[in-house]
Amino acid sequence: MALTLRTHLTMAVCCAATLLATGVAPAVAQPTGTSPMEQLRRDTAAIRDLGVSGVQARLVESDGRQSVATSGTADLSTGRPVSADGYFRMASTSKTLVATVVLQLEAEGRLSLDDTVDHWLPGVVDGNGNDGRLITVRNLLQHTSGIRDALPGYTTPEEYYQQRYNVYEPQQLIDLAMGQAPEEFPPGEGWAYSNTGYVLLDMIVRKATGRPAHREIENRILRPLGLHRTRWMGTSPTLPRPHARAYQYYGPGSRVDITDQIPVDHENLSWVTTTRDENRFFRALLGGRLLPARQLAEMKKTVPVDAETEVMWPDGRYGLGLVERPLTCGDSRGSYWGHEGGDGGYITLNGVTDDGRRSVVVSMSEARGDTLEHILDQENAAGVLIENALCAGDSRTPASGGVVSGGTS
Repeated sequence: MALTLRTHLTMAVCCAATLLATGVAPAVAQPTGTSPMEQLRRDTAAIRDLGVSGVQARLVESDGRQSVATSGTADLSTGRPVSADGYFRMASTSKTLVATVVLQLEAEGRLSLDDTVDHWLPGVVDGNGNDGRLITVRNLLQHTSGIRDALPGYTTPEEYYQQRYNVYEPQQLIDLAMGQAPEEFPPGEGWAYSNTGYVLLDMIVRKATGRPAHREIENRILRPLGLHRTRWMGTSPTLPRPHARAYQYYGPGSRVDITDQIPVDHENLSWVTTTRDENRFFRALLGGRLLPARQLAEMKKTVPVDAETEVMWPDGRYGLGLVERPLTCGDSRGSYWGHEGGDGGYITLNGVTDDGRRSVVVSMSEARGDTLEHILDQENAAGVLIENALCAGDSRTPASGGVVSGGTS
């Protein structure tokens, strides 16, 4: 696992004051008179101009029209162009898949959001102040459990080559977290991003259904929606074709191809998808096609994120596996929903309007994780693309259901 979302957030909170003092401020979306397609093309090019090797983005308008833009290259050694429908690792966006399954099980009466972790996994969360009797399923979904985010990772090229094929079982990852004291707040009274919490949710889904969480996701979400290009790869270190090579930028003269690796939490983070499938999933979720109204309302009950995360997600709030971000359109849309994913060189941002009718996904195949300034520049540029796409008025060409494509080298 490369620089994860948590690593990015930790760097951000440590260095935010320095950036503000030197005049580096988050980018904001600017109103334009251009078409959504042209704006999407410009915004993907702006991300490429930061030094990101490859970018692909797809906007789906409220009537189903799609615009696709690509920029940069899928392979720095060959110059191969970025595919408009290439695979990428979903990373933490898969948390929304897990949360959807948990809420479906809640709707079926097979578990409760108020169930404790100890009810399902007796004795698993214990030691060093961790207590599964006090932590609920809701706390895990919302990152309010206080359980430490203890997944292994690597921050140098040497660590990548040493660790990229390591396989960790869920209990090993839980044991790493139990070796640490919890966050400095009681369960439910604070917020701290925890991949470990979703390892536990996978284990709870297995206990409640008798099947691994990835099978439940396939049966309950992917097949009904026809998401044939969203796949669980398990411990495979590769992706299906076509895909862009994934790069990690460690600093001048140190850009490493980190495409081949086994995600450290292969149960939760081994999903690959495309911009087409990811748009379809979020539109179905917010459009009420995957959850009853009561469960969708529960998913959208949010709490503030911590100071670390707010540097990356200004005014962001977290629901149950779903992030709410404000829109600055100045109209009635107000906010949008999604869940960022960043791991193994692939960084993906997404957004869908509250009614599920308009959505956009942008996937980048390079993580510029050497400095906080580069991290925030990449995050902000992708955020501007999301906001511009969701705030723009619907285009009137081409015919309904068509796709307009555009790319820049």
